[in-house]
Amino acid sequence: MRLAQYLPLASLLAFAATAVAEDSDVISLTPSNFASVVNKEDLILVEFFAPWCGHCKALAPHYEEAATALKEKGIKLAKVDCVDQADLCQEHGVGGYPTLKVFRLGEPTDYTGPRKADGIISYMVKQSLPAVTEVTAENHDEFKIADKLVAILYLSSPTDAPGPEFTAAAEQHRDDYLFGYSVDETVIKNAEVEPPALVLYRGFDEPRIDFKGHIQSVDAGEIETFLKENSVPLMDEVGAENYQVYAQSGLPLAYLFIDPSDESHVAHVDSIRPIAAKHKGKVNFVWIDAIKFGDHAKALNLHEPKWPAFVVQNLQQQLKFPIDQSNEIHADLVDEWVSKFVAGELEPELKSEPIPSSQDEPVYTLVGKTFDEVVFDDAKDVFVEFYAPWCGHCKRLKPTWDSLAERYEGVKDRLVIAKMDATENDLPPSVDFRVSGFPTLKFKPAGEKSFVDYNGDRSLESLIEFVEAQAKNSLVAPSSSSEKIAHAQTPAAHEHHDEL
Repeated sequence: MRLAQYLPLASLLAFAATAVAEDSDVISLTPSNFASVVNKEDLILVEFFAPWCGHCKALAPHYEEAATALKEKGIKLAKVDCVDQADLCQEHGVGGYPTLKVFRLGEPTDYTGPRKADGIISYMVKQSLPAVTEVTAENHDEFKIADKLVAILYLSSPTDAPGPEFTAAAEQHRDDYLFGYSVDETVIKNAEVEPPALVLYRGFDEPRIDFKGHIQSVDAGEIETFLKENSVPLMDEVGAENYQVYAQSGLPLAYLFIDPSDESHVAHVDSIRPIAAKHKGKVNFVWIDAIKFGDHAKALNLHEPKWPAFVVQNLQQQLKFPIDQSNEIHADLVDEWVSKFVAGELEPELKSEPIPSSQDEPVYTLVGKTFDEVVFDDAKDVFVEFYAPWCGHCKRLKPTWDSLAERYEGVKDRLVIAKMDATENDLPPSVDFRVSGFPTLKFKPAGEKSFVDYNGDRSLESLIEFVEAQAKNSLVAPSSSSEKIAHAQTPAAHEHHDEL
């Protein structure tokens, strides 16, 4: 009787939940409708999320509010559940939650705006505006200095080449540069150019850079390269506020670590400028406060607090090429070092913990020196957790990861469940990824060189399901171990999950 009494209420609650879902202005995407929805929109924001992710839960009400407000402006917001649609998320390179991407007719760029409702609304409205502004005689002087990097294309007619290619580049980089075009004869005369002409105005170093190539046949990629090569100062101080500029440039970064209180620090910086000019477009150069960023120096394998010091970093692969700190840093040595780096004649210095004397635990402990030997053993499937000792998510994963290794202990000659402290061990050049968050889980199938990302929840059941699906080798243990595996205890899934 009591159960029956509550059935109407339960039905009402279920109906209400369904109604809320149906009333949402956020479009739910699956493989069956992703292309048909996204590819036709001039502008749409897509959130890739996991239901257990704390940051996703915090974003949800703001995302809903923004979706409702932007609906009136013809801008759509959508979402993809990466637990239910794992393949779709992997297809779009999702490595953490939430990941937000702005799509324009199916072409994605990373969302770099705020995550509150008003910020999302403002960012997307700005994205809906033209990527290229018309420049006239009235606003030309003001427009040239309106941002740190301003690109202006001067044309005889709006339809002239390379107008469409310039617009395509602007659409991809509207967050990085300010783009304008002008067909105003007065503007063209004052700029002292012969149309078509492309000029980059900068708030540093040489204030004006003219494009020197065949402008009429230039494509969007060449325009992008021109802007990137000239988007950073020849030699500037780097810090938290401008590091991302260098990271996005795609070029290696050469650091001069220096103590700003040293009376000769300006002279040291000035001595490196000619070398920076010599390698412009191949390597970016910066100087950095060695006292303030001493931990960063250690991360770049500069082990002693001895300044000045110099290191080149391949940002794409996170490889480090420090000059031995027993040497005195001077311009000739730096010039020789960078020249060898550009020529591919230097070997990276890989940080590695000592090789363990024994492997007594079910989880195999990887270090930098053993990575290639273990992970690229073609006879074995390998599942690696890259962790940090201070990471709370990693600590919560540990008992589950241990249980996973225990489950497959009888087939560890074919399947290696491993872990590596990514703060104390560098990845070798043989891998094409870098670890940017903890924990990062990567599976390398036997006989292959590529890795499969694990983006599911962190319950033992889900990890087992993933291993069984990805492994190339048989996971059936020899009969002597089969009983042990069959009776291996499987702990309950965590009730609380943490985001990547």
